[in-house]
Amino acid sequence: MRSSHRTLAGVLTGVVLIAGAGWAVSTRLRSPADEAARRAAPAASLITATVERRKLVSTVVLSGTLEYGSPLPITLAGVVGGTSEMQRATRAPRKGRIKEGAVLMEVNGRPVFALRGQVPMHRTIAPGGRGDDVEQLQRALRRLGHTAPVSGVFDQATVAAVTRLYARKGYEAQQPTLTDRQTYETLRKAVRSAQESLATEQRTLDQGRDVLPLKVRLTNARADLTSARAALQEAGSREFTPADETRLAAADAAVRAAEEKLQEAERALDEARTKPTTAPTTAPTTGPTGTPTAVPTPPAATDTSLLELKADNARADLADARQARELALEEARQARAAKLEELRKAVRTAKDAVVTAEQALRQARQLSPSRLKVAGARQDVAAARAMLAEYSRTYGVSVPPGEIVFLPKLPARVRKVSVKPGQRVEDEVATVTGSAFVVTGSVEPAESELLRAGMDATIELDTGRSYPARLTAIGDKAKVPGAEQPVEGAQPVLFTPSSAKGLRTGAAVTARVTVGATEEPVLVVPVAAVITSADGKARVRVEYATDRTQDVEVRTGLTADGNVEVAGALKEGDRVVVSGA
Repeated sequence: MRSSHRTLAGVLTGVVLIAGAGWAVSTRLRSPADEAARRAAPAASLITATVERRKLVSTVVLSGTLEYGSPLPITLAGVVGGTSEMQRATRAPRKGRIKEGAVLMEVNGRPVFALRGQVPMHRTIAPGGRGDDVEQLQRALRRLGHTAPVSGVFDQATVAAVTRLYARKGYEAQQPTLTDRQTYETLRKAVRSAQESLATEQRTLDQGRDVLPLKVRLTNARADLTSARAALQEAGSREFTPADETRLAAADAAVRAAEEKLQEAERALDEARTKPTTAPTTAPTTGPTGTPTAVPTPPAATDTSLLELKADNARADLADARQARELALEEARQARAAKLEELRKAVRTAKDAVVTAEQALRQARQLSPSRLKVAGARQDVAAARAMLAEYSRTYGVSVPPGEIVFLPKLPARVRKVSVKPGQRVEDEVATVTGSAFVVTGSVEPAESELLRAGMDATIELDTGRSYPARLTAIGDKAKVPGAEQPVEGAQPVLFTPSSAKGLRTGAAVTARVTVGATEEPVLVVPVAAVITSADGKARVRVEYATDRTQDVEVRTGLTADGNVEVAGALKEGDRVVVSGA
């Protein structure tokens, strides 16, 4: 019995093992169709983004470098010192800040001053020189505290101010060179020699002819002319002679006495006429009814005939006195006119005598064979004096063209030194910049169209610190000589930081310029979510269920950082398709 049971168990076990092996083999075996279906890509799914509500800010970001602005190469306008000998730098410019009146460098031991001005140095400024460059120098001297006129003329006052400028820095203003001094002395000797030759020839001429009496006659004639002119001037300054003044004074006294006498007679006559001599009386008469009445009678009048005669005589005396004064005045005038005419005639006679004496002396000298030598000696004296005067106008303290460098703005900074001590000074000696920092960089042409000079900006250092700045220039105006130039097609830009504290030249910075921003929070979607249909209208595809979308028409606004402002039948939280449509 047990043997049957064991046989049955063995058979069942074998069946189970065979069935398991078959199942295992069947799971490993696939048909070509099944294998192709297994390897096929899954169905595409949608990529979406959430519609957000926030403020949108459009910013242009660029990388730049901090530099000092307005670089300007410096070359000397000419020689330093008074000679054109080899020019060598004995003290090179030093990098750093330089202010007006400072010594930029030394050449052959002479200073090169930095002064503010727009007119470049182009010549030696010598005594008597005129021009805008002289006026510019005078204004610079006044700013430095040296008293100087602003006349545009390099006069003695300006020379004194220049001398003080040099002395304050421990130098001596450029004096005439040895060659100049030798030339000046040679010209002075030439004048003295010409004068001595003239005196010798004149003495020879005078000794060769008897001209002494003619000289005495000319001297006397000139003295007579001087006396005649003095007498005429004295007579012309006085209206009357002393005798005429005495006669006129007596006539004036007679007129005043006659006037007083007339006034006294007229006063007596007026008093007599107004004062009665007897009292008034009444005379009896008969009225209309036959009744006697008393009638007053006027007082008896005073006899004034004698007083009237006295007044008439006084008037006649006054008229005679006045006539006598007029006669005396007329006689005095006639006498003065006659005297002046006489003196004028004396002056004319004296002039004639002088002319005659001069002509006689001249003729006597012309007869001498030495006259040509005297004339030639006079011409030599005039020529020597003219040459000395011409040279003297530019002789003295001067400013050589290489000893001043006029810069448009000061203080400035020496950024680059192009010459070393001992080297010859031929071309550029240094490059100066302004004291203010600038940021140089470049942007793509499309971004440059969004920028305008004057926009506010922010610059960030690699330390994370930010500084306010302003966009100063775009395009060619933003090019800085010596700075790294932008790649082809890019537009250079220039920023000016509001503060220089904590900045250092050469530092790399990031500049940000806000070119647009929404005032309030708006709906924002990725730019990739907006499509333009055939009708030209903008739309987005909104996913309202899994892998199910609908088109929604929108209006676009500001674009920034890959996002765009939209308005339409959307709400915050909607999902819009950006890929996988």
